[in-house]
Amino acid sequence: IFGKDRYFLELMDHGIDIEHRVREGLLEIGRKLGIPPLVTNDSHYTYAHEAGAHDALLCIQTGKNLSDPDRFKFDGTGYYLKSTEEMYAIDSSDAWQQGCANTLLVAEMVDTTGMFEKRDLMPKFDIPEGYTEVTWFKEEVRRGMERRFPGGVPEDRQKQVDYEMDVIISMGFPGYFLVVADFIMWAKNNGIAVGPGRGSAAGSIVAYAMGITDLDPIPHGLIFERFLNPERISMPDVDIDFDERRRVEVIRYVTEKYGADKVAMIGTYGKIKAKNAIKDSARVLGYPYAMGDRITKAMPADVLGKGIDLNGITDSSHPRYSEAGEVRAMYENEPDVKKVIDTAKGVEGLVRQMGVHAAGVIMSSETITEHVPVWVRHTDGVTITQWDYPSCESLGLLKMDFLGLRNLTIMDDAVKMVKSNKGIDIDLLALPLDDPTTFDLLQRGDTLGVFQFDGGPMRSLLRLMKPDNFEDISAVSA
Repeated sequence: IFGKDRYFLELMDHGIDIEHRVREGLLEIGRKLGIPPLVTNDSHYTYAHEAGAHDALLCIQTGKNLSDPDRFKFDGTGYYLKSTEEMYAIDSSDAWQQGCANTLLVAEMVDTTGMFEKRDLMPKFDIPEGYTEVTWFKEEVRRGMERRFPGGVPEDRQKQVDYEMDVIISMGFPGYFLVVADFIMWAKNNGIAVGPGRGSAAGSIVAYAMGITDLDPIPHGLIFERFLNPERISMPDVDIDFDERRRVEVIRYVTEKYGADKVAMIGTYGKIKAKNAIKDSARVLGYPYAMGDRITKAMPADVLGKGIDLNGITDSSHPRYSEAGEVRAMYENEPDVKKVIDTAKGVEGLVRQMGVHAAGVIMSSETITEHVPVWVRHTDGVTITQWDYPSCESLGLLKMDFLGLRNLTIMDDAVKMVKSNKGIDIDLLALPLDDPTTFDLLQRGDTLGVFQFDGGPMRSLLRLMKPDNFEDISAVSA
């Protein structure tokens, strides 16, 4: 299967008896069959001094204390990235020395050409015969503008759409707009509620023409360059809201259209933050909960959701060093606190668990496994990248955000209930933006369940500001 020169017998040595007992049998098989040895090291951390942090991490992951005699732990030593000299020095036997030398053979077999180069992996839209991607994009925009402005396209709209098309074409993104417009129109045609436009994409009249958004940006003074800036080449990023109950149907549609091997959810990694590292370390060291709680309460408060990292407690060059006086005094004067924080430093920033991005979906023109590793969730068969989004993006893989929004579900249900109970058809996009009753509701702060307006501070702001026009609503939301 692999070829005579591509199959090896693996040798390891971490000071474990079973490794030594198995080795002679493996070498005997190798001598009989002509299979060469290959020395490897089971590396779970980078440096030798991180062995204690790795042990603590195993306890955190398994809910055990370091003192538990039956806890999961690694037998032997040396589970770090060893140098060439260290590997050769483990054993002076001919087989071990040959196994070390053979690692170069394997390395030379690996073709890294283009392995980490960024490529154009944007999914390819199926273009009708007689058109190119660019000419079909222009045609779709032209038809869209006629739909949006049946009485004739105003001069200022035409001027803006021509400018935007030139920018989009020069940046190489017509295919992106075709792909996004396609699955959004599929959703709308299949009765799936879609948001009118979120974020910077609402500033594009091309997006409006193609049905990606439902807001004419010109009357609202929205800026296209916030979405796509010709001076700075970056992938467009359109956040699309769907009825949360039916979001999965849209993802299934693009999976079937472009191929299951070319669509995947995006993996995420939950890392251990400083305060959690302290609480976890106190627990695995056998201290009561109060110990970790006391230390974390002495740490500086989080700023914009970000706390001080543990090295900042003792590093005088850290920008928040001066704020950590209380916890630093505990660290310097209480040996138990020092032991906890030193252990926590070792696990801070390590991956606690893998998850799935709440909205992000990778779509590719090539089989995803040719570029990044994936795993398949056994509960539902969903394919998920083992790399996070920044790593996927660095290779040119495209992320689409398919957001499931509960408020759209509520609105869709409300429209259907009005139709069922009153026989009235409501077009949400045709509702006036100057309805006095709606502004009365906003001025009272009676906005529980209203998207982005249902929080306590936001409702208080509405009561104070008393919005009486659509621009006021934009200002409050901003």
